[in-house]
Order: sequence, then structure tokens, then C-alpha cells
Amino acid sequence: MDYHFVLFAALLGGLSAASLPLGSLLGLSWQPSNKIIGGMTAFGGGALIAALAVELVAPTAGHVVQAETSTEKNKAAYDLVWLIIGATVGGLLFTVLDNIINSKGGFLRNTSSTIQHFIKNKTARRREILEHLAASELVRYLPADLLGDILDNIRECHFEKGEVLFEEGEQGEEILFIENGIVLVTTGQKNIAELEAGDVVGEIALLTGDPRSATAIAKEATNAFSLPKQYFDECRLKSIEFNEACKELAANRLSELVSKKGEGSNYQEWVSERIASLTEISVIPTDVEIKKASEEHGGAPMAIWLGILLDGIPESFVIGSALVISVTAAVSQSGADAVNLSSMIPYTLIAGLFLANFPEAMSSSIGMKKMGWGSARIFLMWGSLMVVTSIGASIGYWLGGSLDHSVIVLIEGLAAGAMLAMIASAMIPEAVHLGGGTVTGMSTLFGFLAAISFKLLE
Repeated sequence: MDYHFVLFAALLGGLSAASLPLGSLLGLSWQPSNKIIGGMTAFGGGALIAALAVELVAPTAGHVVQAETSTEKNKAAYDLVWLIIGATVGGLLFTVLDNIINSKGGFLRNTSSTIQHFIKNKTARRREILEHLAASELVRYLPADLLGDILDNIRECHFEKGEVLFEEGEQGEEILFIENGIVLVTTGQKNIAELEAGDVVGEIALLTGDPRSATAIAKEATNAFSLPKQYFDECRLKSIEFNEACKELAANRLSELVSKKGEGSNYQEWVSERIASLTEISVIPTDVEIKKASEEHGGAPMAIWLGILLDGIPESFVIGSALVISVTAAVSQSGADAVNLSSMIPYTLIAGLFLANFPEAMSSSIGMKKMGWGSARIFLMWGSLMVVTSIGASIGYWLGGSLDHSVIVLIEGLAAGAMLAMIASAMIPEAVHLGGGTVTGMSTLFGFLAAISFKLLE
């Protein structure tokens, strides 16, 4: 094997990843708007799609059409099947590893996975809250659209042992849904009830407007959800059915509060239906929330580095393997001495990777600054990944030169599947979250066309 080709592969790998430290520098010195970040991310995604389509998929698929003999056609079809299998496995493998790394804090490496993490947590929390609210039969008369407003306006509160939630004789201005703990309800010197998780306190006074008929005291540390009277009043004005239910409750014609134990599967079914009907929440985490999430995941820095490495490993290998194919074809035609390295450069692939890496590094560096990372640390991390990509490209060439062509196609399929899964799960969602649909659509198109235009240099 000619080692100058290995070094050339390393050079191309470093060139494609040079945009990582460059993008990082821009992110450390500039805070662009969300639309600009979204547009740049979509542009990079479109460029990477072009690189995958033109440099990895098109050659193998094209051989099936261009084959002149049945033997050549069978061989080309065989390679295409291996490409499809490789892409499927690559996508699944990326998804599994991505989820593992994200669970350790790697989700903080880019805006999309960070947003998805907060959306997932907030959705789970909304379900928990709804399960507690649904302990009241009254809540189950709320239409789905009004229920969403309730969830957005509910307040979480905490009471220490012995703290008074409200006193007898006060006006009822809120309903309290107990999440955990025990609340003792008394009137005069008499204990009326002990309320636990899933119970509701203060409902009747709020609906009737009468003063509180009892005092509620936290018997132990208690967490609850507080819903102001004004939101229930608004719901009564907007929903005739809900208003009638309130009147029946006030007149003691509705059944007593229904506990989770009594409802069983019907209760869970109602919660699931309501959660499914709610409009998906969109969460752009604040700087404080991002920093808190970073602190909660002690291994986040390593997970972030591994996550970015996971994104970069496939691209580094395909640079080397693509160079193997080009060099092999050139040597077979003209001999090793006549090979012109400049004519071997897969321009569209290099351009696509370069353009995709730049916004990723810029956006991620902005997020890392919000986590409290130092500029030098951030830049060195991206620089190390450029070096790793360069080494990966040389390894890709070295392995590609010693493997059967079908195996190379299989590995390229693995890389293509992993990168396409990354584009669909990270880059495009990030662009839509930050830039909106129109910006994402047009920027993806321009990125695709920009990468294809580099074919003019070949």
C-alpha cells in the first residue's frame, strides 16, 4: 500500500473537519439569532444529504443501471443490497448509541437534542400533573383545549410539616391537588380527614364562593399543585358542560372525589386520551435550565465529546473509503505513477461534510458557553475532533484497501445510514425549532444545491 495515499486521506479528513474549530470560534465570538442558526443548520443538512446521495448512494445504484452483462448486473445488484442492509444497520446502530450517550448528558451537544430532552421531561411532567388533577371527577369534564390552558397555568408549591395551607373562614381562591405528603383537615378542635397523594382540597369553597369551612395543615412535608380560581371561572364561561358539572358539584349531586384506585383502567385511559389530544409543547430552554441540566449530569462533558465523535466517525471513514475507490479506478487505468491526487478529491463529499460541520460546531459551542464551559476548553474539544476525523479517514483508506469491494459498500452503507439518521433526528429538527419551516425548507435546498455544485470541480 502507498502510504502517501493514506496521508492524503488524512489530509482530506482534516480538511472536511476543519470547519469544526472554525465554527466553534464563530460561536464563541458571536451570538446569532435563532433564525440564523436554524438556517445555517438546515443549509448544512442539505449539503450533507447531497454528499450522501451523490458520493455514497448514486455510484452503487448507478452500477445496476449501467451494467452491460448479466454478470455485471448481478454483481451490481448484490452490492446495492449490501448498501441497503448497511444503511439500515447503520441507522439503527446510530439511534441506539445516540440514546445511550444522551442518557448520560450527551443530549447537551446540540440544540435539537437539548430541546427534545426538555420537551420529553416537560411532557412527562404534564402527564404526572394531569394524573393528579384527574383525581377530581370535575376535572374530567374539561374539554381538551381548556385542559391545556389549566396545565400551563398551574403552580407547583411545597409546604413544610406543620405549615397551614389555608384556614377556616378564609375566602377560597385556589384548589390544591396533593402530589405527595399528608394534609390534615380540621374544623374547630375536630379532625375531619387526612388527605394523601391524589386527593383534592378546597374545591367546594372555590366553586360556591363561601368561606373555607375547615383548616388544612401539612401533617408532613407536602407537595401540591395550586390552581387559581380565576382559571376555573374562565373555564366555566367557555364550557357549558363544565359549568353544569360545577353546579352539580356545588349542590352535592356529583359523586365524591374519585381516587386513582377506584378508577383503574378507565382513569388511566382518560389521562392517556387527554395527553394525546393536547397540542405538543415547544420548549426553548433558558440558559439557567441548560446550566442546571449540565450540572445534573456529572459525566456530561465526556458524553458530549463521545456524542460528537459518534456523529463524526461515519463521515471520517467514508472519506477514506471513497478515496480508495477513486485511486483503485485510476491505478487500473493509468498505473500508480500516473495518478493525479488532485483529481482524486471527492469534492462534493468534502464540501458536504465541511458545510454540515460548521453550523453544528457553532451552535453547539454557543450551548456549551451557556453551560459555563471556558472558551479554550470548547475550542480544544472541537480541535481534537478534527484530529480524530483526520485519523479516521486514514484508517478508512487503509481498511478499504484491504477489503473486498462488497464489504466496502456495506461499511459505506453503515456510514450513510448513520449520517442520514443524524440529519433527520438532529439537524433538521433543530433547524425547524429555531428557524421555522420556511427557513428550513429553503436553506436545506440551497445547501443541497451548493454541495452538488462542487461536482463542477471534478
